[in-house]
Amino acid sequence: MWAGRSSAGALPLEIACGVVAGPLFVSSFTAIGARRAGYDWRRCAVSSLARGRAGWLQRANFMLTGALYCIAARGLARSPRQAVGPWAVPALIFGAGAGLVGSGLFVTDPVAGFSRSSGDHDGDDRARHVEPTRSGQLHNLCAIPIFAGIPAAALICAASAARRGEGRWASYSAGSAIAMTGAFVLFGAAFGGAPRLAGRGGVFQRISIAAGFGWLSALSLRALGSARPGA
Repeated sequence: MWAGRSSAGALPLEIACGVVAGPLFVSSFTAIGARRAGYDWRRCAVSSLARGRAGWLQRANFMLTGALYCIAARGLARSPRQAVGPWAVPALIFGAGAGLVGSGLFVTDPVAGFSRSSGDHDGDDRARHVEPTRSGQLHNLCAIPIFAGIPAAALICAASAARRGEGRWASYSAGSAIAMTGAFVLFGAAFGGAPRLAGRGGVFQRISIAAGFGWLSALSLRALGSARPGA
């Protein structure tokens, strides 16, 4: 799947899926969260929206976004290496898409007090002992190719661009990787009960998502530009 790239083999519609996936995901979970009673986006994890009777909306959002990234990975794998980077980049993006699909299939355990029983936030961000479920453990495993795979893809892309002398793209890719990883560490600490970060876990998670998914949209736009005749 990842070998034998050629610009002629890259379908613009496939790559376009990578452009729209991130904005669609963010706008959808923002709208879903706005309609959930007791949900405070500044405190609560995006995954918590998948819990409860109305959770099917966020589960569908996870799976649709993941499917779009898997489709985009196929198009990116057929795009010129100068635009996308080494073969590992689309492979990691496919892994992130699969992780999103899995995140929709396996519902998270309660995080930061939201949806512990009734689906409402109880106002307490301190870490509490919750017996992990198999679904929650699998959900956490599915997050690895997302929050580790996307920064890895961005760093690989940055190194490849730097070797070609494309300073701006290399800097943006590296900066996106650092921002996504740094925000991930902060939201993990906030959800873990760090006193100084209490009440901000949702903010840090959204910064991480915006940095990584925004880079995926930019990469897909770059690949679309390379597929134009005469590019």
